[in-house]
Amino acid sequence: MKFLDEAKIYVKSGDGGDGCLSFRREKFIEFGGPDGGDGGKGGDIVLHARENLNTLIDYRYQQHFRAKRGDHGRGKNQTGAGGKDTVIEVPVGTQILDDDKATVLADLTEDDQRIVLCRGGDGGFGNVRYKSSTNQAPRRADKGWPGEERWIWLRLKLIADVGLVGLPNAGKSTFLTAVSRARPKVADYPFTTLYPHLGVVEAHGERFVVADIPGLIEGAHEGKGVGDKFLGHVERCSVLLHLVDGTEDTQEHYRQIRGEIEAYGHGLADKPEVVALNKVDALPQDLTDEQAELLARTTGARVHQISGVAGTGVEAVLAALYRHVAADRAARAEARRAADAPAEADPWQP
Repeated sequence: MKFLDEAKIYVKSGDGGDGCLSFRREKFIEFGGPDGGDGGKGGDIVLHARENLNTLIDYRYQQHFRAKRGDHGRGKNQTGAGGKDTVIEVPVGTQILDDDKATVLADLTEDDQRIVLCRGGDGGFGNVRYKSSTNQAPRRADKGWPGEERWIWLRLKLIADVGLVGLPNAGKSTFLTAVSRARPKVADYPFTTLYPHLGVVEAHGERFVVADIPGLIEGAHEGKGVGDKFLGHVERCSVLLHLVDGTEDTQEHYRQIRGEIEAYGHGLADKPEVVALNKVDALPQDLTDEQAELLARTTGARVHQISGVAGTGVEAVLAALYRHVAADRAARAEARRAADAPAEADPWQP
């Protein structure tokens, strides 16, 4: 299945049905009176987040979505049927943006979450609504209200706990293969990863999700390489794992990636970061220690020495990552409990 994380679509909710202008006419009934029913409500445009979806590819081939209009009212006080809603299923983590591609209309971050994006138009009143003691034969019936329409952007940001960042060929895909059952493409040339991959990691009796994105190069925020378009997929992560190739200039490579993350913005530079010196199996131990010490001076934090191929130091990195993930999950759970807790009554109010 081809991965697509952005799509533009047109949506229109259903128009309301027209009210009916009708009078009751039956044999032996002298004064029938008005009996025109109301029109039905138009269908809504509903967006539904589904956990079993992971791409927006369906919306490359179908860009127009319209809900059904409501039925017209009829005689004998019959109200028209409401129009059927149109439900658009999107992956969990999808943002809905306005046509300007800047205004966020909704953010679907939970499975089975639904929002009504465009409300269907109300049905028009039939003439029975206008009957009164002074107007016993009203000849007024209203048209249905039009539905809402707009162009919107769908932008997918994957839901993951850990985001892998680093230069091309830093060993991100190899690391993901070593710690999960994901099988991204692995080769000895840059940009083997062209779209994000997710892997489920089991460590210390717990599970968390790791996202591997295409490698960044200097100038990615200006569109060089594959640009920074995939950094949005690690915006929701609890922690970043920054892999640095131990066989290269570690300090310069670290500065390049941090510079791109800070230029990207969106709070990504403020996230916790675990730094790992990768490919230590290709270096003598004394050179590995020297590279790690130089990198630690640059980062100001502990540097893990790992090898995705040999499995060296992987468990220690997973433990460090899970500590950040667990802390973030606990903070989010506490925030949800605080939001759901009923407000305390004011003792000064009657």
